[in-house]
Amino acid sequence: MTTGKNYLGNKLSAKGNKTYKTFNPELNTENEIVFTEASSEEIQQAVDLASKAFLEFRTISGKRKAEFLNTIADEILALDDELVKTYCSETGLPEGRAKGERGRTVGQLRNFANLVAEGSWLEATIDTAMPEREPMPRSDIRKMLIPLGPVVVFGASNFPLAYSTAGGDTAAALAAGCPVIVKSHPMHSGTGELVASAIIKAAEKTGMPNGVFSNLNSSGIEVGQQLVTNPKIKAVGFTGSIKGGRALLDLAAKREEPIPVFAEMGSINPVVILPKALENRQTEIAKTYAGSITLGTGQFCTNPGLLLAIKSDALSAFVNNLSQEIMEINPSCMLHPNIKKEYNSNKEKVVSQNNVSVVANYVSDVENNYAQQAVVVVEGKEFLENTTLHQEVFGPFSMIVKCEDEAELEQIIANLEGQLTGTVISDENEVADNSKVISALQNRVGRIIFNGVPTGVEVCESMVHGGPYPASTDSRFTAVGVNSIKRWVRPFSYQDWPNQLLPKELQNENPLGIFRTVDGIRTK
Repeated sequence: MTTGKNYLGNKLSAKGNKTYKTFNPELNTENEIVFTEASSEEIQQAVDLASKAFLEFRTISGKRKAEFLNTIADEILALDDELVKTYCSETGLPEGRAKGERGRTVGQLRNFANLVAEGSWLEATIDTAMPEREPMPRSDIRKMLIPLGPVVVFGASNFPLAYSTAGGDTAAALAAGCPVIVKSHPMHSGTGELVASAIIKAAEKTGMPNGVFSNLNSSGIEVGQQLVTNPKIKAVGFTGSIKGGRALLDLAAKREEPIPVFAEMGSINPVVILPKALENRQTEIAKTYAGSITLGTGQFCTNPGLLLAIKSDALSAFVNNLSQEIMEINPSCMLHPNIKKEYNSNKEKVVSQNNVSVVANYVSDVENNYAQQAVVVVEGKEFLENTTLHQEVFGPFSMIVKCEDEAELEQIIANLEGQLTGTVISDENEVADNSKVISALQNRVGRIIFNGVPTGVEVCESMVHGGPYPASTDSRFTAVGVNSIKRWVRPFSYQDWPNQLLPKELQNENPLGIFRTVDGIRTK
């Protein structure tokens, strides 16, 4: 049952005087439930609870945290149709997408449960004492990863489950031993509250300390600002726009004690189509990319917003085919009227630039909040000179850049901002013959795809979902997969400590049976 209230630990609260409703973009009407934004008092209560909970939660064993995470997954599944219907009513997305994202969310939680139950992720490292070493003895030094403290997670507009309340950031932070306060996204507060209730139930069933999780409603930026500047908060997770992520990064940096902000932000995900592939498969590539550009109404952070190729007759044919293919796809609903408005504004901004040609633009009437897809073409020289053309248009939109030659293609890639993904479409041995282009692309992205599409992010240990700024605020980390847990921890060493006082992960006997590095050798 959705109440519209905030979860301060395991208690519901609605002391604020600012209220709002979510919006059903498919029906073009507000949903019924009234949500109360968290007051300053409630924000501080949530932070105080999280800070107190950290003292206990940081010491809870990996097996108990695994039980907690698995129980969260169970409780989310137990929400069943209520969660799916609420999700759809707040996003305009279809039931299949809701169930698919729910499955991914549950899968992420179980992956982290498996990780922390086993324990080797803590990177326990032991360098035993060498008292006889000359000219100086060596102390006994032991290192492991420890949690940072209370974490604030900002819900993402385009993924109400997988990147929001119990999404990857929350799952990773809880797995690391950090209490989490979610700043719920105002577009899907009902979905957020239902998932929050599942987390609270799981915490109570598994004996986690009260305050290990809180969920705060917010209609604007004030709640988030207060959370990020609170001295008891030790890290921030964000998925959204460059503007929003940068604002949080600056806020956190200005604190008396600056804290890390792990933000995954904008990306246009360049696709390089090499000449032989274009000549041999341009019809197939056009059909594939028409589908990728419009998938989910283009509302993916990995949407292919930039297609790069060298001028040729095959490129001209590809432009025509892509234009025809994308016009045959029925428009679909965007997440919110404001997102459609922003899409139209950004699209118009690009279209109005000099020397930009519109080759596909769906102009027929559509339902309210449905996006009209578009493809534009520009010369490489114009693209290099006009950085406005480098900005993300969030929605079913893509730009084709016609490059004069390989040198210009390489120059364009080298001058792009950091991106989440880069894709290479190749035939035969073209990749080997274009090593400079591939090297330039690798320097600008976090993940490179061969003969595929960037849309779709597999949740696995090898995935990197991040990249050079502004794709993310720290390209050394991923926001997807179990390795994302490393954002919420720091390395810590014990020197010459009595064995019985060390954490179990570092004790001589290795009571947890985990892999450790002992005097340079990985062993159990």
